[in-house]
Amino acid sequence: MTSPETSFHDLSHYVALPRVSGLALSADGSRLVTSVATLNRAGTGYVSALWEVDPAGERAAYRITRSAKGEAGAAFSATGDLYFTSARPDPDAEEDKPRSALWQIPAHGGEARIVLSRPGGVSGVVCAREADRTLVVAGLLPGATTEAQHASLHEGRTTAKVDAILHSTYPIRFWDHDLGPDVPQVFALEDGPTPGPDAQSSADEGGAEEAEALAPLPGTSDRAGEVHLRLLTGGQHAPLHEPHPVLSPDGGFALVGVTVPMGRADLREAIGRIDIETGELRTLLDLDDGEGHAGPVSPDGTRAVVVLGEITAPDRPPHPRLHLMDTRTGETTPLAHDWDRWATPVAWTPDGAAVLALADSDGRRPVFRIDVESGAVEQLTHDDAAWSDLVLSPDGATAYGVRSSYLFPPEVVRLDLASGEVTPLPGPVERPTIPGRLEEVETTAEDGSRVRAWLALPEGEPEQESGHPLLLWIHGGPLGSWNAWTWRWNPWLMTAQGYAVLLPDPALSTGYGQEFVRRGWGAWGQAPYTDLMAITDATVERADIDADRTAAMGGSFGGYMANWVAGHTDRFRAIVTHASLWALDGFGPTTDAAFYWQREMTARMSEENSPHRFVEQIVTPMLVIHGDKDYRVPIGEGLRLWYELLSRSGLPQAEDGTTPHRFLYFPQENHWIASPQHARVWYSVVSAFLAEHVLGQEAPPAAEHLGLTAPTED
Repeated sequence: MTSPETSFHDLSHYVALPRVSGLALSADGSRLVTSVATLNRAGTGYVSALWEVDPAGERAAYRITRSAKGEAGAAFSATGDLYFTSARPDPDAEEDKPRSALWQIPAHGGEARIVLSRPGGVSGVVCAREADRTLVVAGLLPGATTEAQHASLHEGRTTAKVDAILHSTYPIRFWDHDLGPDVPQVFALEDGPTPGPDAQSSADEGGAEEAEALAPLPGTSDRAGEVHLRLLTGGQHAPLHEPHPVLSPDGGFALVGVTVPMGRADLREAIGRIDIETGELRTLLDLDDGEGHAGPVSPDGTRAVVVLGEITAPDRPPHPRLHLMDTRTGETTPLAHDWDRWATPVAWTPDGAAVLALADSDGRRPVFRIDVESGAVEQLTHDDAAWSDLVLSPDGATAYGVRSSYLFPPEVVRLDLASGEVTPLPGPVERPTIPGRLEEVETTAEDGSRVRAWLALPEGEPEQESGHPLLLWIHGGPLGSWNAWTWRWNPWLMTAQGYAVLLPDPALSTGYGQEFVRRGWGAWGQAPYTDLMAITDATVERADIDADRTAAMGGSFGGYMANWVAGHTDRFRAIVTHASLWALDGFGPTTDAAFYWQREMTARMSEENSPHRFVEQIVTPMLVIHGDKDYRVPIGEGLRLWYELLSRSGLPQAEDGTTPHRFLYFPQENHWIASPQHARVWYSVVSAFLAEHVLGQEAPPAAEHLGLTAPTED
């Protein structure tokens, strides 16, 4: 079989490319672990495994875990043990119940072993850097205060085959999953025999009875010691997000998000402090008109960097800012408020003098150092890349991170903090060959604002003298930026077919200052739209771009914009709209976090900016794509869009009732089309739709995209 020119010339090869994510560094700085997801044997999903990367860059990376279920959430303890979560079978159990358990690879090496298995599983683990303290995030069923009670309730629901959930608060679902019936909580992982009936029980195999502490039998000294969980956040209101506790270096306390109900189905997030020894949880910082999110704790434990912002309103866009917070009193002082970027703090330097942070900036996501005393900001990286998962060496001289750009997928790199030198480390995945080149373009919008974009171009000269056909891709969010590699919207699959792909950052995009966000806040159909048209106008003026062969595409907010574009211009030959907002009056109350939507637009603003009002002006063929399990943009948006396109749009219908419009429906997918086989269908249908309407090619039978063609006979 002949290999394709690149992996982007064949969808089967593309979906099989390994994917790197996450990073964990041991407390002594000697070990670096990342995760690599690869296609399973059936080709219907991805399985992750942990790989070790040499921080010095001298040895090749090597795989340290292997299972059909995969592993995730790597974290090093202060003593060098490596924790992770996995639903892999327990090799010591005679009858194993598949569920996500907490596993450990000892610091001295050896096979992984289960530390904790419980009904409902374990979803996360956090370790202190300087103390033997481990926290676990796991769900607890309402009415349970011990692990034994939780196990009994879980067994009852399982036996009775009950999956109903009774709610008394809002929200009830989030992005792609239902909230409840269990509530994610934070536990301390404690060594020693299982406590008595009045304390927490490990209940590791789901039994409701408390086990008596027994002396180990001869010959069992190599087995993992008994552990149990001690609940630290019981009684909390069900959080919108899963808790992500931030442990102090000495393990004495943790900062955690606390959900505060505000009435009328609204809520905000405050910052709580958990005393690990006593289990006391108290709210440390709660803003009546704002929200707070905890960042890293200083080396001496006295301060933390936190992100605070006012609750948004139709006339007040978000403006998250860094503050220093006293970890005992909750008092805050501003940090770097003259810096016009939205930063995510990631680490303190060992001397406590500076904080490392990441922030979108001009189509990149660099690493910054912020002086704590003066608030001065220094940009440390200057590559055309986006950084994530930054970790800092014990001596503070070196940082490690996962870096990507539109020229390469995520990879593990080393950053010298003094010189700014970046060194790619020998990793588990090689860079794929990119079928094209990347340029940067910009223009000036109607109001004088600068609008910039990435432009992905095919290699070589255009096939036609008129230039490359152009695809305008509109990012989601809308508070985001085209600055990092994406597997779901990858332009190189389209450049391999001869298209140029324009990736602009219009109004509402992050990385261009507060005013750039404000321009589009509550006015989605205004500056964001005119920015997109302005950068498209500037791009099609190039000699290598064909202004007559263009299409517009977007997902989520990008899908909203694609719908808005369809109702306001006929300049494009085709429009692809994925998981898109169509009628804002219906979307607002049915999205998973309706309270947030109510903060952005008044009823009048929602009506003025709703694409459905312009359906009769749509004369461009549209491909509508939606997943039924999408909770952020519910399926009703796609269904109404499809009905109104066929019943009211300006395109004529054939005698059999069909139009050039198409609806690609995924019954089991959510906001993202995550399954490899469905990603192939997505790209295949999109490519065929564009080829028909942009390139003028004959449309292939629809069955070919869906795997329904009959096998050929030998």
